[in-house]
Amino acid sequence: MQAFSIDINLQNFKQVVIEGSKKVPVIMDFWAPWCAPCRALTPILEKLADEYRGRFTLAKVNSDENQELAAQFGVRGIPNVKAVVNGQLVDEFSGALPEPMVREFLERVIPSPAEELRLQAREIYERTRDAKQALELLARALETDPRNEAIKIDSAEIMLALGKLEEARRLLETLSPLTQMDDRVAALKARVEFAASAAGAPDVESLRQRIARDGNDFDARLQLANLSVAKQDYAAALDELLEIVHRNRSFRDDIARKTMLQVFNLIGNQSELVSEYRKRLARAMY
Repeated sequence: MQAFSIDINLQNFKQVVIEGSKKVPVIMDFWAPWCAPCRALTPILEKLADEYRGRFTLAKVNSDENQELAAQFGVRGIPNVKAVVNGQLVDEFSGALPEPMVREFLERVIPSPAEELRLQAREIYERTRDAKQALELLARALETDPRNEAIKIDSAEIMLALGKLEEARRLLETLSPLTQMDDRVAALKARVEFAASAAGAPDVESLRQRIARDGNDFDARLQLANLSVAKQDYAAALDELLEIVHRNRSFRDDIARKTMLQVFNLIGNQSELVSEYRKRLARAMY
């Protein structure tokens, strides 16, 4: 057995393929001893598994001995190679390809070194909220691959969370026109603008104290709503805006209702939260 390849059967399938693919891509090689093309392809895959040194796992499946697995993956002929990432089939090919074409296949499914740093940064930030370490990893990733726009998007999102609005805005402005149209990018840009609207506002606790003293402090409610949107606390933001609509719809030329519509677009009109607050807004207006 090669250092980075393993023989698969029903007993170890879940651990190696399903769970293992959540860490690195798993390349499944369906073969059989009698298959001449298999004898040509498998050594190429084993060689590349050693060369890539753990960037993917080669899972070799003797289809004669594991017909249930072969049927589960829809194998109709061998050799058949399937790539699994995060437990999902993402790509495949059939037949014995030459090494250059196998390399092209691997490069489509295996993260580049820059992408691996990006994914590591996301995992660290989501698990620990260590923004400094995540941004350092993302900076290294961007040095490795300046064209990887996903790195810029992740960096902008963390900068926004830290309140670094101008840095986040500048990064988002460097994205290509096509990437600018992405839903996630559009949402980030909207959140930056909401945060900018609340720039210079008192902190959240001070705003809440003002509202507790005077429920008709609409400026405080609007500032708190903007801050909540920037932090993705959409329900809290919509509550404050809806309260303004209830109390004084004419405040700043109906800004509370208009802002609610902006938040609806930001969240996505298919959201259950949007559906609920659309009904509540309609009742408040009529």
